[in-house]
This record gives sequence, structure tokens and C-alpha cells, in this order.
Amino acid sequence: MHPEFLHFGDTTIYSYGVLIALGAAMGFWYVSRTAKKELGVEKEKIQTLAIYIIVMAFVGGKVLFYLENPGYYFNPPSNMLKGFRTGFVFYGSLLFVIPTVIWYFRKNKLPVLPMLDIIAITGTIIHAFGRMGCFMAGCCYGIPSDGPLAITFTHEASKAPLHVPLHPTQLYSVTLILTIMVILFMFKRYQRFEGQLFFIYIMLYALGRGVIEIFRGDEARGYIIDDVLSHSQFISLILISIVLYFYVKFLKKAEKAKS
Repeated sequence: MHPEFLHFGDTTIYSYGVLIALGAAMGFWYVSRTAKKELGVEKEKIQTLAIYIIVMAFVGGKVLFYLENPGYYFNPPSNMLKGFRTGFVFYGSLLFVIPTVIWYFRKNKLPVLPMLDIIAITGTIIHAFGRMGCFMAGCCYGIPSDGPLAITFTHEASKAPLHVPLHPTQLYSVTLILTIMVILFMFKRYQRFEGQLFFIYIMLYALGRGVIEIFRGDEARGYIIDDVLSHSQFISLILISIVLYFYVKFLKKAEKAKS
């Protein structure tokens, strides 16, 4: 909608970057405050963790983005530098960040599962801002729509097709993520085992993302089965299967411990 936040001279500050920065700041505030209050984790350790997360989120997001169209980005490799600051895949960031976070927790002798629960809510904060950034930039746009929710991009710098009513898939994602955030805060009060919030976050997002993919129009992200199963839907199915297994396993263990 408004890809350029501020423009002066030859310098342009993009809305996407501003919103990502705001999300990161809010996420850091929440995780540092909550980890200190609930687990006694010092802010310095969270600062170091934040650096790891930013780096791995960038690397993972770019790697999966390149793998969606390897024929272009690796032939020649110089194509990877085109639009280097844009073009990220959330699942790539997630798949790189989670192992890094677990490694960091274990290395610093921090409680892994309780920290992952905090990271789950932190993730919704950052991700919601990120998807609003997508809306502003026009990326991750939807298929054409004549429904009442359709939006039309007109700014020449938008990445979405211009002057065509589209499904606002970015806003669908924001709604999904904020809904998950509310659910996590609700479950937090009645949590039955450590790690439950993290598992719920992954499963609900993967399920919702799989549905939203139906309305996505940026087909460059690629398909496992053309027009049937996208890369993101495939990853969603894998994540749901794995996380559901562990959710049931940990739940049974918690119930057994109480009996």
C-alpha cells in the first residue's frame, strides 16, 4: 500500500524495514522482560540471543527464498545479489532459528521448554509487524478477488500487480497471527506442560498458513505439485505432523506425572 515510509533526496526508507524494526524492538522488550520475570534470565543473555536470531532469520529466509527458484538464483550466482534486501520466506527463518535457539539455551544452561514458550509469543509479535510490512510493500499478495475485502495496489513501487483487486492475504496473515497470540495468552494461564505454548503456536500457524496459501497469488514461491500443493503447504504438513506427535507425547507424560 505504502512501500516508501520516508523519501528525501536519493535516500528512501521503506515501510517494510521500519515495521520489521518496530516488531523486533517490541519482541525484544517482551522476551527480555518476561524471561527475567519468570525465569530469572539476565537481559545480556537475551541480547546475545537476539543477535543470533536476527542473523539466522535472515540467512534462513534467504536460503529458502533462493531454493524456490534455484534455476534463476544460482545460474549465475550473482543473481542472488539482486534485490538482496527483499525476498524472504518465513518458514526458512523459522527452520533456521529454532535449532539455533535450542542450541543457545542448552549452551547457556537455560530451561529450553519454558524459554520456547516465551519465544512463541515473541514470535507472534515480530511476525505480525512483519506481515504488516508485507502489506505495505505489496509482497505476499493474493489472487484476484471481487469480494468485499479485496484491496487494490496503486503505488508504482508495490510488488503486487497494480490496479487489480486482490485478496488481502497479508492482512489474513496478520489476523491469523494476532488470533494465535490471544490463544497463547489464554493457554498461558492454564498451561499443562512446559513447551505447550510453543507447540500450539507452530501447529496453529502451520494450519492457518496452509489455508491462506489457497488465496496467495505470488506463484513464484513455487509448488511441490503444480496448483495443488505449494512449498509452504508441504512444510506446514510436515510441521503439523512432527509437532502434533510431540504435543501428544508431552501431554501424556504430564498427565501421567499428575496421576
